[in-house]
Parts: sequence; structure tokens; C-alpha cells
Amino acid sequence: MARSSQLLALRRSMMGIGKFSYNHLMRTPQLLSPPSINYSRQQVRYKSEGMTGLVVGVYESENDKDVKLSVGAEKFDDRVGGKLTELVKEFGLKGKLGIGRIINNLDDEFSCVCVVGLGKEGAGYNHEEVLDMGMENVRVCAAVGARALQQQGCDTVHVDGLDYPEQAAEGAALAVWRYTVNKRKTHRLQTPKLELYGSADVEAWTRGLFKAESQNLARRMTDTPANQMSPSIFSQYTMDALCPCGVTVEPRHLDWIESMNLNSFLMVAKGSCEPPLILEINYCGSAPEDKSILLVGKGLTFNSGGLCLKPKKGMDEYRGAMSGAAVVVATIRAAAALSLPINISAVVPLCESMPSGMATKPGDVVTLLNGTSMCVKNSDKAGIVMMADPLLYAQANFKPRLVIDVATLTDGATKGLGESASALFTTSSFLWKQFKKAGSMTGDRVWRMPLWKYFDHLVSPAAICDLCNQGRGPASACLAAAILHTMVPCSDWVHLDTNGTGMLAKHNVRPYLLKDAMTGRPTRTIIQFLAQMACKEVK
Repeated sequence: MARSSQLLALRRSMMGIGKFSYNHLMRTPQLLSPPSINYSRQQVRYKSEGMTGLVVGVYESENDKDVKLSVGAEKFDDRVGGKLTELVKEFGLKGKLGIGRIINNLDDEFSCVCVVGLGKEGAGYNHEEVLDMGMENVRVCAAVGARALQQQGCDTVHVDGLDYPEQAAEGAALAVWRYTVNKRKTHRLQTPKLELYGSADVEAWTRGLFKAESQNLARRMTDTPANQMSPSIFSQYTMDALCPCGVTVEPRHLDWIESMNLNSFLMVAKGSCEPPLILEINYCGSAPEDKSILLVGKGLTFNSGGLCLKPKKGMDEYRGAMSGAAVVVATIRAAAALSLPINISAVVPLCESMPSGMATKPGDVVTLLNGTSMCVKNSDKAGIVMMADPLLYAQANFKPRLVIDVATLTDGATKGLGESASALFTTSSFLWKQFKKAGSMTGDRVWRMPLWKYFDHLVSPAAICDLCNQGRGPASACLAAAILHTMVPCSDWVHLDTNGTGMLAKHNVRPYLLKDAMTGRPTRTIIQFLAQMACKEVK
């Protein structure tokens, strides 16, 4: 009886208790208080200063009597004399993924304790979903808890390792970040400092933070308005991000581009008054004589569609047409931070596609570096045109062992896969398996699309030249891949069409990302792929 009275008194002292789920935290995170009260977002956000929070997990159970806490939660429960277990039972938390409670005044060190459902214990690889559910559940749990405590005003958040410290770090660091550069400082949500709790695997935690911060770098670059992320600004941003890490960045200006006869790239760039640039990036993680992996990222800092102008509604989203370039920069940043024992080279063409008297006209023809002529039938599909010559130049200059290009090319990828996965085209089954494995581990999946000869016949020969930048037929993603395939004579090549995944998150948004904000995908998947290739080399 005395125990029940103590528990009742404890519950009454917890003024900040609120039930929430990740569905409420995806766009504008807001706690749901008890039924009689609804705190406004402003009240919750600035409720207290200098608070320290803790995120712990609870596994799914069939009834309220069975409570299975995570290892970190058990450690904390012992610290508070079993009160956490009692409160979990009282609140009826059954451990459903992403559903939890915030508890205040339970511990002197941690002002707020967030208990979040982890789903079923022992979740592993799901062959149907092509996803490691255990890792993804941890990301969700850590993300929901960290974002909820951020909203409570915590400036430091300790996160339970949840058996997967790397994934816990990814989920938490991705969840608390947002693009606020153009907001008044008083309107910005504070990003809390993240610390590991209940685990000694600091190395895995740090690795997860590096990967998440790299994706956040891509999110920041992609979400920046086009007037604040022109080719020249992107170039400076890249040098600031990579040069301190020991990565060399060489900007190539207009005179050099013209001297190298990169005419397809200039064909797109000449429609804008913003001068174009090409960045050559090199990271040396192994012996200098070792062949590198070549990354090519589409850097269309704004795509208006040129003379084939895009609809005005939603045109602002195409500031993200350079997300391929941002992902490449972020990936190399992570490779340097993780000291991957592998050589990476990158070529990033940067320009705008704008309508003007100098803009490319539908039907114009350009001759590529390999002697192939290409007809620009649709100037809205400028990505294929601007990448053609840089892709040819990069292979001739770096002589890589494999090529990976990343670009938001076609709406066909979006219509086929939505935001569920990036469309992958490759000439190598081995590379597909490696990317598939990487995507299942990061929760950011890729899906292989056909690169059949059937599509080769739909892009060449065109009526008046060798290639058409649009091709014939409705399978736009496959047609674009078929065109790029003609630029890659080597056998090892991967093309990632991220039109559905690399721009604004709109549908069924992951709890650690934000709706109507840029995603930075698939940065972590490429990093994981490179780590797998590096480990293979070491072995």
C-alpha cells in the first residue's frame, strides 16, 4: 500500500509526462500531453534550459505485466530502484515501435527520461523487405526519443546503445538536425549534444555519428536556396568541408572547361549567367598507385527546365537537382573521417539550367568527347546532357577500377519506386549484391533496374544523330541509364537515379528525417558500400 502511495506521488511530480509516437514527430515534432492538456509547440520547445535527457528502449510484449527493457534501460532501472519498470507497467507501454513516454523528475542527473518502444526483440534480416529490421528499429527508437527530448529543451541527450550503437547514433543525429540557416536565431530549434549511454562501444557510436553528419552535410547543401548555393558557392563549400580532412579539391573554371572540349556540359551551362565549374576531388586512403573508385555527381544547382520550362508549382524543389553532387561530397567527407583504406576520385560538374537567349533549343545537337552526336530533344532532361562529357573525361583522366554516378535524373525512378529505394543500374551482379547488402544495413535501400539491350535500341540511333537525350517510350529511368551506359566503356559501373529519394521527403517519411525537407539520401548506403569494398581490399 505504501509502495502504491509513493508511486502515485512520483507520478504527480512528473509534470512533463506525455505520450507520443513517431508519427507525431516526423514533420513538426510535438509531444502529446495527457488528454486534458495540449501544450503548444513553443511552450514545449522552450520549457527549460540546460536540461540533460536520456533515451532508453523497451521491447514489445504481449501484456502489461511482462516488461523487457534494453540493456541501458535495465542499467538505469537499477539506478532508480526499479521505478522505471513500474512506470512502464503503469503507463501500459507495450514496446510498440516508436511509441513512448517522457518522464520527468525521475533522476537528478537526467531531467527527462524518454522510454521508446523497440518493437520485437531479436528482430533480424527480413528477406522480403531486404532490410535488417533490428538495425532499423534501433534507428527509429533513437530518433523518436532524441527528437522528443530536443523538443523538451534538452541541450544534452544521452542515447542507449540498444545493442547497435552505430545505428542508434545514426538515428539520433539525423533526427535532431534540421536546416535553420535562414531563420531568426530566436526561432531556431537547438541541436542537442549527443552522448552514448549504457555501452562501451564508443568506436561504433562515433562511426555512426560520422555517417549521420555526412548525410546531414548533404541535406544542408541540398536544402540551401539556389541563390545561396550557386556553382561558385558550392565549390567553396566543398573546399571548406573536405580540405581540412586532407582531401584535395581542384576547381576547374570556364577557360579550362572550354579547352577540354566538354561541350555537352557547356551546352547546358550557357543558358545561365552563373559561370560553370567542375570540381576534381581526390581522397588517397591506400597506396597512390592503387586504382581509385570514381564518383560522378550531377551538380545542377538549379534546374528550371531551360526552354522546356518546368511548371511553376513546385519548381523551387529543383534547387535539389544538385543532390547527386552533394551526396558525392558528403560521401568523401565520411570516407576521410573514417580513414577508409581506399582511393576515391570524384568529378562534380556544377552549373544552372536556365531559359535565356543563350539557352539550348530543343533539337540542338552536340558532339561528345567520344565522337558520338547527341540530340537535345528535351532541355528539361539536362542532367543527362551535362553529365555526358564529364563522365567521359573522368574515366580517361583517372582510369578508375569502377565508376559510380549519382543523379536525380528522371521521374520514372520516382513513379516506379517512390521514396522507398534509389533506382540502381549496373553492369555487375557483384556490385549489385554489395549495394543490396549496404542498403539493407543502412535502412536506405537500392533496387536494381533493368539495363537491357532493349533500351539501347530506344535511344539510338535517333533520326538525325547517334543519341537522343530523351529516347523513345515511357521508361524514362531505363532510357536515361541506357544513354549513360554508352559513356562507360569499362565493365564495372553503377548508376544511381535518386530522383525519388534524394530530394524532398513527402510520403511515409522515415522517423529520422523530416517531411518536406531534403533527405541527403543515399549517402550512408554509398559510404557502407565503400567500407565493404575497402574491407575486401584489406583482406
